[in-house]
Amino acid sequence: MQTNDPQDVGIDAQRLRRLPAAIASDVEAGLYDGAVIAVGRHGKLVLHEAIGYADRAAGRAARLDDVFSVLSLSKTLTNVLVLSCCERGTLRLTMPVAEVIPEFAVLGKQRITIFDLLAHTGGMGGMPPFPLDHMPLDQAIAAICMLPPLSRPGMAVSYSGLAAHALLAEMVRRVDGGQRRFRQILEEDLLQPLGMGDTSLGQRADLQSRRVPIVVRDQRPGLLPPPMLEALNAALGEGSEVPAIGVQSTAADFFRFGEMLRRGGELDGVRLLSPLSIDLATTNQTGTMVNELWAYARESRGWSEFPAFLGLGFALRGEGIFPHHFGTLASPRTFGHAGAGATLFWVDPARDVCFVALTAGLVEESGSVERFQRLSDIALASIAQP
Repeated sequence: MQTNDPQDVGIDAQRLRRLPAAIASDVEAGLYDGAVIAVGRHGKLVLHEAIGYADRAAGRAARLDDVFSVLSLSKTLTNVLVLSCCERGTLRLTMPVAEVIPEFAVLGKQRITIFDLLAHTGGMGGMPPFPLDHMPLDQAIAAICMLPPLSRPGMAVSYSGLAAHALLAEMVRRVDGGQRRFRQILEEDLLQPLGMGDTSLGQRADLQSRRVPIVVRDQRPGLLPPPMLEALNAALGEGSEVPAIGVQSTAADFFRFGEMLRRGGELDGVRLLSPLSIDLATTNQTGTMVNELWAYARESRGWSEFPAFLGLGFALRGEGIFPHHFGTLASPRTFGHAGAGATLFWVDPARDVCFVALTAGLVEESGSVERFQRLSDIALASIAQP
């Protein structure tokens, strides 16, 4: 991707250079291993840079075309396919999951809807007692159907790491006719139209030489055990199909995805979503409920309670000052997603900025929030003109 002069879009070039400098300083200090970042404004890319290492142990320097396991950023691709189905009329937000997956209607899950799964209010959070990330999609669905919900639909926000998006992907697959695998639907209906040629669900063989290994650099106790995260190197292989966390991509490709969202669902003449769907999906749907995902950080890090600020498949910056991946300078309607101490993208519609940071060397999740908050604020502070 060709970069443009930051000053052409009202960004102070010298202040923007603080961003790669901060990452380089973090890498030198051993906080994580490296990063590939992309920043754009008004549709013009102004920073695309590789810093540090893709694989520190092997001495492999980071490159612009490095392929990362984007982890939970994967969810946003599935979300777009779900919203597209809603626009076509094959799904609807108020549709019970059991209307498409009848075997799901047991153990009190009959009332859980697509809306609940997208907003993480369906009670399908927590860590399941079996390795969904190691299972084929059909086996994962069978296992999820036997799980009881943690709460009544709509009564609490409990972030679902794996289960909700396996269900959403299966619903997309079934209303599509059941002939195409979900990875094929993703490839043909989203990745190819957007020109995301270096992105795949599972480790595509031709991308393997550029893949950044999952290494946990920060071994502090946190949300997810480091050995479990590093085991994803084997679990998310070429044949895997884990819609919630299994996508491999580059910063350049995810910048294209972010630009499609920033532009209201269209990029290069290809429209995937209506602006109305994006507006709804990036509006707070969880009110003042807190996200129970951060209960451990409230205890271990002394964080105060703050609203979850979740839309339909996207996190929102929201109002107030509290720890947040998107920074304290982002506008309230800023939306995007983060992935397991390693990856981040956001779009600030008020500032008209798109930001992508894919990092090597995972950081403990609450520490990663604070790291990305700092980097996001550095990027936003470079804006010199509205």
